[in-house]
Amino acid sequence: MKREQSSNGGLSSFFADLHIHIGRTGKGAPVKISGSRDLTFANIAKEAAERKGIQLVGIIDCHSPGVQEDIEASLKQGEMQELPDGGIAYKETTLLLGSELEIREPGMGPAHLLAFFPDFSTIRSFTGWLEKRMKNVNLSSQRVYAPARTLQEEVYSRGGMVIPAHIFTPHRSIYGSCAPRMADVLDPKLISAVELGLSADSEMAGWISELDPYTILTNSDAHSLGKIGREYNELILREPNYREFEKALQRTEGRRVAGNYGLNPRLGKYHRTYCSGCSFIVEETEATVDRCPYCGSPKLVRGVLDRIVSIADRTEPRVPAHRPDYHYQIPLEFIPGLGPAKHELLLRTFGTEMNILHRVPEQDLANVVGAELAGKIAAARSGTLQLESGGGGKYGRVSKP
Repeated sequence: MKREQSSNGGLSSFFADLHIHIGRTGKGAPVKISGSRDLTFANIAKEAAERKGIQLVGIIDCHSPGVQEDIEASLKQGEMQELPDGGIAYKETTLLLGSELEIREPGMGPAHLLAFFPDFSTIRSFTGWLEKRMKNVNLSSQRVYAPARTLQEEVYSRGGMVIPAHIFTPHRSIYGSCAPRMADVLDPKLISAVELGLSADSEMAGWISELDPYTILTNSDAHSLGKIGREYNELILREPNYREFEKALQRTEGRRVAGNYGLNPRLGKYHRTYCSGCSFIVEETEATVDRCPYCGSPKLVRGVLDRIVSIADRTEPRVPAHRPDYHYQIPLEFIPGLGPAKHELLLRTFGTEMNILHRVPEQDLANVVGAELAGKIAAARSGTLQLESGGGGKYGRVSKP
């Protein structure tokens, strides 16, 4: 379970991906409509523990009664166990119980929030509160018909935490579609951390001063099993559980987020402004624009970078001292030439994706898949692969030589 032992009071390093959806219940009922059918509670646990090597996982559709039936079945069968300090243990991985919720304040666009709870009974009671304020409590990411600050108060009164989700993306995020300032929408004191999203990094967050106090997370927002661990965090904890995670976000007793690992923002789907008329992606060489420089259309989807520049309250980014390094890391699936067969060969040989990405020497990789592909994996670790920007809902990609 532990990646490396620390001399700091028995604390250790753990990998965490804290935004994973449920596609279907064990009985096949839909939860996240756009999620994969095999993205069930049990399958997420197996994928994270056995293939990904991720020790702390946030499943953010656990408010759904159908998902709760699956959780209860896993507990009764003895496959999983609730931990005294919060979370559900499966092998060497702990599952945190959460919910993604949509808020919409008068005169503002929608935004998504993540809410996490310490134990199964608490999130079940929260479902009872939600079902009176939600059209379909069985589904993911549904609108809550209550003021945003009331929702925050309800979560924290139950010992939970609120984390604004993918805060810069152009669809359903605090800054991307809701308001120029988080404090215009939410109570700043009832926010435990913020999540960047796939098209931003911590330096980009440094353009906005109100984010300075908060711990930053970057997560996969996985809609399929393969996307788990696409972005993730390194946490310093005593053990992977809810209370330790809470301390890490508060940066107390030595617990902390030691690193964010994610896509270079250029690989994100919404990094640059995109023209829905002609599919042109505005590159870094272009100035921020109001019309497409290719066809002249005003039908632009404002990219994350351009949105941040437009609402920034600083002339240059400043990264607080408490904020960990952001490591650009290309997921294995993005690496040209690494198809399913070679991917499986690496997993059979080295165990998990976290082993391949962090621990296995390049020469050992080369002995299995050849020097050229091993070199690309090493370059992915260091963030030195050449990239082409994404935008308009399409991922960027690694440039071909």
